[in-house]
Amino acid sequence: MVRIVLTKTKRDAANCWTSLLESEYAADPWVQDQMQRKLTLERFQKENPGFDFSGAEISGNYTKGGPDFSNLEK
Repeated sequence: MVRIVLTKTKRDAANCWTSLLESEYAADPWVQDQMQRKLTLERFQKENPGFDFSGAEISGNYTKGGPDFSNLEK
C-alpha cells in the first residue's frame, strides 16, 4: 500500500482544486460549491475579526472565491 498525503497551503475559495488530478477524480459540483462557500466565509472572518459570523451562511455564486473587495478604499 502506498499512501500519499498532499497538503495545500494556499487555502482560499478562489484557489479550490476541482479534482486531485487534472481531468480525473473531479469533486461533485455540489461538494465543490459547499467548499467554496466555507472558504469564502473563512476569508470574511479573517478580514473582519470584530464581527460575529456564527450562524452566517453564504448565498449566491461564489466560484473563484466570491466578490473581490480588495480594490475598495478603506
